[in-house]
Amino acid sequence: ELLNRCLKEFPERMAFSGEISAVRDCDIVIVTIGTPVDEHLNPCFSVIQDCILSVKPYLRKGQTLLLRSTLFPGTSSRVLAMLRASGLEAGISFCPERIAQGKALEELTELPQIISGSDADALAHARALFAPLGVDLVELELQEAEAAKLFLNAWRYVAFGTANQFYHIATSKGLNFDRLRAAIVHRYPRAADFPRSGFTAGPCLFKDTMQLAAYCRHTFSLGHAAMLVNETMPECVVEQAKRDLALSRRSLAGTRCGVLGMAFKPNNDDWRESLAYKLRRLLLWEGAEVFCTDVYLKRDGFVTLEQLLAESDLLFVGCPHSDYRGIQLRADQRIYDCWGFHAKPEIAVTSGES
Repeated sequence: ELLNRCLKEFPERMAFSGEISAVRDCDIVIVTIGTPVDEHLNPCFSVIQDCILSVKPYLRKGQTLLLRSTLFPGTSSRVLAMLRASGLEAGISFCPERIAQGKALEELTELPQIISGSDADALAHARALFAPLGVDLVELELQEAEAAKLFLNAWRYVAFGTANQFYHIATSKGLNFDRLRAAIVHRYPRAADFPRSGFTAGPCLFKDTMQLAAYCRHTFSLGHAAMLVNETMPECVVEQAKRDLALSRRSLAGTRCGVLGMAFKPNNDDWRESLAYKLRRLLLWEGAEVFCTDVYLKRDGFVTLEQLLAESDLLFVGCPHSDYRGIQLRADQRIYDCWGFHAKPEIAVTSGES
């Protein structure tokens, strides 16, 4: 909708090309390739290096390469050194993108933007690009901006890991984590940022936590602990189901299990690094018959929500899409929901005498 409006109202401001050579006509070249991690969870510079090598022949003096995706600290300076070694006087700016998936249009004009530049011209280009959004522009040095993005995502990953660790503890002791959390946060301001439990996945938080660990030579013990907790949430849920079944001398073998939602976060179709797929693999390993459904994802082997509810004995919330709120269970069905999504926890609250 927004793209159609821009094409209609400002056709002279937009042009499209599949040719890399088109960058020679731009003052600012925005690069959205970040630093992935390899199979050993170490940062891999070759992806962005290949990108810079492909675009370098078409760059010129006075341009700014503006990098948006998460980078291992020091990457911007390495890119700058590559350009200088080729005699190019283009600048480098790193301005980390911090918007939530699915909320880009709102958050671009609401959230402060961190900007940085290799020189005054690069910083000026960053200001010129983001100032029209009407948000605060927070200036840092290149490596400061790179580290800030890693700190932010690692902090969120560790915070979710803390809640998930509490969920592990509560379920292992036969306690209801959602009731405990509801009691803790009830009208208590210092607990306002106490996250819910759930599958902490996706392409960013885990990867950026591992990059921060590599940056500090793998002394980031909190990050590694959070990884162990978050990545084993599917095992925690499966073990919970196995304990319940054992009470009636049953097992998961042959049990019909349904996984509700396969995306990595609610209300979108992004399945990258989703732990719902790990949950599915664990259930299959235990010998269960597994049905999967997702209102946003269509994959071979997925079934409809109606079929899943009709044929499953046990239900597992893989991703709490809002479409699943209020689903009706049969009397003989049990649902395992580490997200605290399906049923609101009941706590008794009475008012004291004033």
